[in-house]
Formats: sequence, structure tokens, C-alpha cells
Amino acid sequence: MLDINDLLNKLETELKRVIVERGLVDPLMIGVRTGGVWVAEQLHQRLGIKDELGLLDISFYRDDFSQIGVNPNVKPSHLPQDIKGRDIILIDDVFYTGRTIRAALNEIFDYGRPNQVVLAVLIERDGKQIPLCPDCVGASISLNARQRIKLTGPSPLGIHLQTLDAVA
Repeated sequence: MLDINDLLNKLETELKRVIVERGLVDPLMIGVRTGGVWVAEQLHQRLGIKDELGLLDISFYRDDFSQIGVNPNVKPSHLPQDIKGRDIILIDDVFYTGRTIRAALNEIFDYGRPNQVVLAVLIERDGKQIPLCPDCVGASISLNARQRIKLTGPSPLGIHLQTLDAVA
């Protein structure tokens, strides 16, 4: 079973290591809505990052936008006006195909070219479709096509493994 506190502790430890190794200076942390924001809120506090947490809604940057339409719950992104030259820590809950992160990077670069981006995810699962990978991971797991990970929150933050019903 997945324990949210164990995953957060491991991810925090990995992030501290990477911050030192890559020499991040005054990093800006950005969470991808919705689950990534919940995870980022926890890590932002634990790491004592001084700048306000950035929030990213990638709905308009998705590569399937023309197929699925607009998410009815689109919320605004909140990032500093200019992130040019900043060190960024990008947080998401689950890394699956890589498409969410591709969209997040596109939106970030619309605000300016950062110095570097460190990607941290609570869970990495199999299914990568784009040549991206996280720098820091709370846990890596393999799931079959009928399984998915569901994050609940923001308070209390929880994680569950779900099995989808077969389509008749």
C-alpha cells in the first residue's frame, strides 16, 4: 500500500539532495493543478521556500485540447510575471505519459526562460510517451491498464490505487 507520508518524506529528501547538487539558488516552486499543487503545498512548507508557491493550470496547453474540449473547472495560473533566469522546482502528483509536464513546460516558458527546471513527482508510473523523466520521485510503480492512482486532498492528503471497471 502507498503511504502518503513515506512518499512525501522520500521526495523531500530527494529534492534537498538535488537542490544542493544542481546549485539551485532561491528556487521558485510551482505546482501543477490540482494534485501537484497539493503535493507542492506540503513540500513548499517543509523546504522553507520563501517565494509564494506558483500555481499552474495547463488546461489550455494540453495536446488533446482540440479533442476533449475545455475542462469546465479551469482555474487561473499564478506565477511571477517574469521567471527569466530563475531556478524552478516543478511539482506534480503522478508522472505517467509525460504530456502534462510537456504542457507545463510550455506554459512556464511563456512567462520567460528559466535558468533550470527540476521536476519532482510523488509517483512515477509506467507509460511514458514523451522523452521526459522526473529528477526526484517519491515512488516508482508499475500498474496495468485498468489501474490508476487517485490523490485526494488537499487536507488530509491521501493516495489510493483504483481499479477501473471493465467496459461492457
